Order: sequence, then C-alpha cells, then structure tokens
Amino acid sequence: MRPPPLLVDENARLAALAEYDLVGSAPAPAFTQIVALATRLFQVPTAFVSLVDHDRQVFHAKVGLDLCETDRQVAFCSHTIAQADALVVLDATLDLRFQDNPLVTGPPHIRFYAGIPLHAPSGHAVGTLCLADTRPRISFSDADRQILRQLADLTLDRLEMRRLEVAQRASQSRFVQIASTSPDGIICADAKGHITFWNDAAEQMFGYTAAEAVGQPIDLIVPERMRGGHGGGLRRVAGGGKPRLLGKTIELPARHKDGTEFPIELSLSRWQEEGRAAFGSIVRDIRERHANEERLFRLAHLDPLTELPNRAVLRERLTEIVTAARAVSVLMFDLDGFKEINDIHGHATGDAALKAMAARLLACVRPIDTVSRLGGDEFVLLMPDIADPLRTAEVADTIIATVAEPFEHEGQTLRLSTSVGIALAPTHGESADDLLSCADLALYQAKAAGRHCHRLFTPVLRQQAQRLHTCRDEMGRAVEHGEFVLFYQPQVRLSDGALVGAEALIRWQHPERGLLAPAAFLDALDTSRYAAPVGDWVLRTACEQAVAWRNAGAPEFRMGVNLCSAQVQRGDLAETVQATLSDTGLPAAGLEVEITENIVLRHDAEVIAALHTLHEAGVGIAFDDYGTGYASLSLLKRFPLTRLKIDRSFVTGMLASHQDVTIVRAILQLGRGFDLAVIAEGIETEAEYTRLREKGCQEGQGYLFGKPMPADVFAARFGLAKEQEPDATPAAA
Repeated sequence: MRPPPLLVDENARLAALAEYDLVGSAPAPAFTQIVALATRLFQVPTAFVSLVDHDRQVFHAKVGLDLCETDRQVAFCSHTIAQADALVVLDATLDLRFQDNPLVTGPPHIRFYAGIPLHAPSGHAVGTLCLADTRPRISFSDADRQILRQLADLTLDRLEMRRLEVAQRASQSRFVQIASTSPDGIICADAKGHITFWNDAAEQMFGYTAAEAVGQPIDLIVPERMRGGHGGGLRRVAGGGKPRLLGKTIELPARHKDGTEFPIELSLSRWQEEGRAAFGSIVRDIRERHANEERLFRLAHLDPLTELPNRAVLRERLTEIVTAARAVSVLMFDLDGFKEINDIHGHATGDAALKAMAARLLACVRPIDTVSRLGGDEFVLLMPDIADPLRTAEVADTIIATVAEPFEHEGQTLRLSTSVGIALAPTHGESADDLLSCADLALYQAKAAGRHCHRLFTPVLRQQAQRLHTCRDEMGRAVEHGEFVLFYQPQVRLSDGALVGAEALIRWQHPERGLLAPAAFLDALDTSRYAAPVGDWVLRTACEQAVAWRNAGAPEFRMGVNLCSAQVQRGDLAETVQATLSDTGLPAAGLEVEITENIVLRHDAEVIAALHTLHEAGVGIAFDDYGTGYASLSLLKRFPLTRLKIDRSFVTGMLASHQDVTIVRAILQLGRGFDLAVIAEGIETEAEYTRLREKGCQEGQGYLFGKPMPADVFAARFGLAKEQEPDATPAAA
C-alpha cells in the first residue's frame, strides 16, 4: 500500500476545513440527499461525503457504509484531495496504491472507487464526494465524470452556505471579512431595513452597484408585488418581535435591476451594533442549482429517450405496493419487429418508434398506473389494486391492438407488434423480484407461442426455466466431454421401399439422466453459446458418416442435417458447409440441409444469399415442417428449396381428418408446381404408407421404416459396413 501524497499547505487546508465546523456535526439532509442520488445515478451501493481532517477521514454523510471514520493513511480520499479532478480506481486489487489496503482486503471490501475533491473558495480541498462498490468496473466514462462533477457542485453549494452561516455566528467583522471572497451575495441591513453593506457578488447577482444599493430599502431586491414585507419584518424583529426566518435557509423569488425575476436561497442572521439590531444575509442565485438538480433527477429517475420512469423507479414503486400488501398486476412486454426497424431504417427511426409506443402505452392506462421502460424495447406496466386475470387480460389485449396500429415517420409507414407476459400479486409472488421474474417468464412463453399475444404466468413456466438453467449449466461439460451423439432415422423411396438416406438427429448421453431426446435440451442448446459449435460438429460428423456408408454399398446415400439459428446468424453458413464437404469428401448432392420457419423468418436476407450459394453448388435444401406455422407461399418463390417435408401431425391425422388430407394434397401439389421433391415424416402404419404413395409422395420416414438409431445399429439394419468413429463433440469456440 502506497501512502498518500504529502500536502505542502496542509495547515492552510485544515484552517479552511475548520471554517465549515462540520467535523463531528450531524449531516444536513441536503448532503444525505446528494449521496443517495449518487447511488441511484451510478448504480453503486455506497456513496459518501468525506471530510479529511489532520489524521483521520470522517464520513459526514453516507449511504451503504457502516464506518464513521478511518485513519487518514488508509483513506482513498487522502489521495483524491491531492489532485485537481476525480480519482477513479476501476479495480483496487489491481492498483499498487490500494491492493493491500485494509479497506480493500477487509470490510467494506472496496473494489471500485471514484472520488472528486471538494475545494473551498480558497482553493484547498477540504473533503471529497465518493462512490464505492464491492465489484470492479470496466470503465468510467467522460459522461460519468461530468455527472460526478455536477454532484460535487451541488455539494459545494451546500458547503458554502454552511461556511457563511458559521461565520455569521462568529461576529459581524468575521462575516464581512469573508464577504469579499465569497461567491455568494452578502447583504447587511440596519434596524430600519436599509442596506448597509453590499459585496461584489451581490452586485453581479442583482445588477446594482454598492453605491446604488447602500442606503436603499432591502425591498430593492424583492419583486414589486411582494415589496413592503421584508423591511417591515426586519423593523418588527429589531423592535423585539419574534423572528420567523432567523437561522433558517429559505427559497424566495428575487428581482434583478433589469426586472428579471429569479429564485434565490437566503439565510438571515442578526447581531447588535452599538446597541442597535443589525442584520446580515447570505444570498445565492440558485437557478443553476435547480437546473443541475432537475437534470440529475431526470437521469436518476427517468428514461432519457421516452421520459418514462426507469428500472430503479419501477422497482421502488413495485416494492412499495407489495410491502403495503396491495394487489398489483405486472405486465411485461417487448416490441416484436423493433430490431428490424432499427436495422433497416436506422437508430433515429428506432428511437422515434420507441417514443411513439411509449405515448400509446400511456394512453391505455389509468393515471395511477406506472409505465416504465426497462431498456431496449422492453417495457413494464404496473396496475395497483388489480389482480383479476380477466381484467388484466383486457388491458393486455388493448395494448396489443394499440401497438399494432401502423405509425408514420418521415413519410414511412411502419408497423410493430408486442408480446405480453403477466404476473399477479399476491398470487404469483410477494416481492418485486419475484413478480418481475414471473412476468418475464410469461413474456418468454408469449413469444414462443407466436408473438402478438399475452400469456399469464403459471408455475410450470418456473419449472421450465429451472430446467433450462440446469441444462445451460451442464452444456459446457457436455461439449467438453463429448456427451452429444448422433442417431440416424432412415429415409426411403415410397415407390419401392428402397433406402435413399437418413436424417441425422442429435441426442445427449447424459451421465446421470441417461439418453436424452432433443425435447429435453434443444431449446437450452439453441440459446446457448455452444449452439453454433455443436451445430458444426453435427454437420461434420453426419457428413463423415454419409461418406462411410456411401463407400460401404450405398453410393447415392443422402444425409439430412438440421441447421440451427446460431449457424445462420453467424454469417458464414455457405463457407462452413462447403469447407465441411471439402474436408470430408462428401459430394454436395450427398447433403441436404434442413431449415425451419424460425430460421427463415428471423434471418431472411442472410439465409437467402447463403442458401443460393449452397443450392448452386448442388446441396439439397429442405423446408422442415412446412404448413405448421406462419410461413407464406411467397417463401417458396424466394428461397432456393429442393424439398418440402410434410409434418407428422398431418400424416397421423390423414386417415381420419378430411382437413389433414386436404393439407397433404395441397403440399404435394405445391411440390409439383414448384418442382420440389416431397418427403413425409412420421409414417407409422402400412395404411399411411399406402395412402401417401397413392397420392404421389416420393419419399418418407417414420417408425414404420425405423426409429432413430445409433450408427452401428443403422449399418447392421441396412447391410452397411461398420461406421467410422465419429469425432468427439468439439469444444466451444
């Protein structure tokens, strides 16, 4: 630990500190308000105003700190007062000055620190305004420094009033002595209310020179509509009346020489002068302070773009509601399609969309409700005293319909939709964290259900979330230990039952829960950082297996591989597939990549370019589960497809449902019209097989021909040589 720098003018600095008479005194509410505001603005648990005395640091006002003082030698602030601007320590454990400091190695375990010196009018640093956290930070921006300076200005504003009030209590001579150096107006008056002293700061503040002001009634600085009261009040007190303002700091309107009115803060004192009462006042122009306070308040409480309450205000209000045991509905929603507007039309248009949506949301709620922006395109609505799911659902439907209305921006008509998750108190939780978590889970469910809808939280959503969390925690181990394996389901030609290929399907050989089907882990894998590396491993392993079986007696064998969204989103799909074909020696015709509606709809432009490249190279492209979602017929025109896959739900219902028969017939007709091959999934009976073959379906897969099976079982079943050993699951990129 490095000792703090020695200060050359230490005696003068301590004398400046003594002028405030703060060491050992109770903190004024104004200082406590400033440090509380600092914790909110910077999202830190601890903030304080520190006074650096001769051999100790005294915490005058504090939030989140149990200490009252420390030895000056260990104080971070002892370093801060030795420099002109803020001292920022992003991680104290990495800073040679502080890494073995007892305030770092022990309570309060400081990792992040930012402090700014508080300079008296003499220029000496008497203390600091500081932030602290037990967690390190990556950065502290120029904007952060500017906000810290503004908070320091507010603190110094209060400190100067304190210094002058202390001088007032000492003597008139002391009071007048400091007037020449004070940035505040110092005005003295006699028992009749006439001005006897007027310093330079008063001249700058009110526009009157000392020669113009001295001898005039004190009402000189008072707006005309309020004149008469102040001078009369002074005469009443001078005559023995009870003082109303002495010893208090109040805000009043004042008048400049040019007639401009502005707010001032005034502190009044009284003393005896040759047996007669005399008065002194400290006057401060507080326009800049009000502007700073307003700006900092808005930063701390409002989202700067939409001017809705921010996350911190939301949590406070929700906590107040549930602490009072009141019912409340929590609706969490985000904007479907916002990313596309941002990407295509630019951030300025995205910002305009957010403002428009904020205004629409406010139009849908009661005055007592709270609409808050969490960040990005996420919003939350609190409806106190409502816990009826039907009434809440009505509000959600109104919001969904309102958001969906098109809006105009710079000549463009834009559209958004929203998904809503709902949680109710006390049914779903009794704390702000629980309710927000429940609403978030319900929102996730609404998005999974197709978006543009609302969902109410149910306990099963929590169980699903816990399962996802567990899966994600175990995913790294599964990749590292090669726990993923591939199974293969045969695909046959329906005209003669001949094997034409297989679909590669992933399984998880879990060391504790045994062999897991995709339904148990695929959603967790697809949203993890391992999705793309595992997808690449599936592609490579399946291609290697196809080469082995082609060499073992099935020269036209075709391998179907499902692509995941992460592989497409990465932006190098065509290059990855072509490199895999080259490395494994599999001809392009031996691979068929399968895409789903989710991939197509979320990555339209990216997918089209990559798939055209693969299609031109000879790779087959199948649209999986066509007809089960929202994909339009236009996709068949825009995407370079080679095959449609009929979902098993239509195949299973085909024998009993006229509607399912119609859908199957329509997909087969589309295949013929667009020159696309068609394969049916989920064929389990001879009757289904016969019906599909009669209707002209070329290929099929399902339990009738074989369940998904390991490579060695597949090879034995279809008379192929033993497969090559597949690579282990690759480590994550």
